[in-house]
Amino acid sequence: MTEAGFQQILARGEDSRHQFKRDESNADSIAAELAAFANSGGGLLLLDVNDDGSVVGLDAANVRRLNQLISNAASQNVRPPIHPITENIQTAQGVVIAVTVPDGLSKPYLDNQGRIWVKSGSDKRHVTAREEIQRLFQRAGLVYADVVPVEGTSVADIDEKAFDAYFSRRYGQLPDLLLPQTLQNIGLGDGQELNLAGLLLFGKRPQRYRPAFMVKAVAFPGTVLHDTRYLDSEDIDGTLLEQYQRSLAFIKRNLRHVQAGRDFNTIGQLEVPEPAIVELLVNAFIHRDYFTSASIRIMVFADRIEIVSPGHLPDSLNIDAIRHGVTNRRNPTLTEHATHILPYRGLGSGIPRALGEWPDIRFEDEGAGNQFKAVIARPQSPAQIVAPVGIGSADTRVTPEVTPEVGRVLRALSADLSRQELQNALGLKDDEHFRKAYLLPALASGWAEMTLPDKPRSSKQRYRLTATGRQWLEAHRSGGSN
Repeated sequence: MTEAGFQQILARGEDSRHQFKRDESNADSIAAELAAFANSGGGLLLLDVNDDGSVVGLDAANVRRLNQLISNAASQNVRPPIHPITENIQTAQGVVIAVTVPDGLSKPYLDNQGRIWVKSGSDKRHVTAREEIQRLFQRAGLVYADVVPVEGTSVADIDEKAFDAYFSRRYGQLPDLLLPQTLQNIGLGDGQELNLAGLLLFGKRPQRYRPAFMVKAVAFPGTVLHDTRYLDSEDIDGTLLEQYQRSLAFIKRNLRHVQAGRDFNTIGQLEVPEPAIVELLVNAFIHRDYFTSASIRIMVFADRIEIVSPGHLPDSLNIDAIRHGVTNRRNPTLTEHATHILPYRGLGSGIPRALGEWPDIRFEDEGAGNQFKAVIARPQSPAQIVAPVGIGSADTRVTPEVTPEVGRVLRALSADLSRQELQNALGLKDDEHFRKAYLLPALASGWAEMTLPDKPRSSKQRYRLTATGRQWLEAHRSGGSN
């Protein structure tokens, strides 16, 4: 370390990566400092520096004593042992010992009393919360949240029709073993209970067991979170595929469309490219921290979209790294299966692809709040803006193209209908085909809407035409082309 670099560290003061200590004589005390750094990404401990950055300095005898104390503490008072690097820095006041602690590869590190320490600002704290301890084991690769068994679940909680369709699509045949054995063989259960990946991918009602693992979505008319008004809101539950589809539909129906030189009789282009939104949404579902009992949040503001995932980046990653495609599989089993269910490639290319589609995306890694945020700027050119589809009054010049399937839905919605009534009116027997090819596209495009958008799974839920849907139907009463 150069003299200039040393002085810069002193001038900046203490933080999560730099700690000053006047002196030390207790091995347990210094072991706690070393363990906290090793558990929190590493850092630099400067010995014989006051809290205000002033240097006291050590004589030769104390330099030898402290180096021996550090060596003993690191090898005998921390479990597993750590290997710090010490450097004696000569100053005008005397020698300062700089102890560099690398990011630990075998987290969590404990002291002799079995306590786990982590950095908290410029200080350290004792970890006692179960979720935080689990996250430390997760960061060390010792345990993964997606394969933890979900207590109380069984194969009865699996949507067998959806699972069989997935298995057949991926492996080219239907399962030839009993369901418990099949789930165990592909890592989605232990033969008795489902693990979290199995529950979230194929569970009939995942939120019955893990109510926090859902999406809370709100669209605001302004630019601040504390606005008491909102344009749209939805609590989005179900499997990860259902959450992804409904989350994408929520964002799309609350964004504007721009004509970009197109004819007025087309919907135009989404103001933010859909592929960018898709990549960031999928990233949130796949890479969130499932040891944190919190929901993904989607907030659509007048000037931006925020997608907030529980869990900050692992210590091995930073924002610059993920912008260049570096990845870390926090949920490897979930990731393996999601590549065949969600539009996810698993190559670390999602964020670079999103930035390629829409460069105006900002990422915020919030360690203190234990969350990761993607902030997508919305364009603010009034000349290109058409009214939001399905929100408020629609611009009558905008008549989106309608697929034949959506056209059939619109013609069938002569009154408010339940899902089953609408499916019967269309003469469709396959629930999944009806949902994916007919109902979801009609909702996502803004032609149809729920009568109870805040309670999507209510037994009283009905579907009806929006204002733009009624306009389209009126223009196509004769049954002409879509």
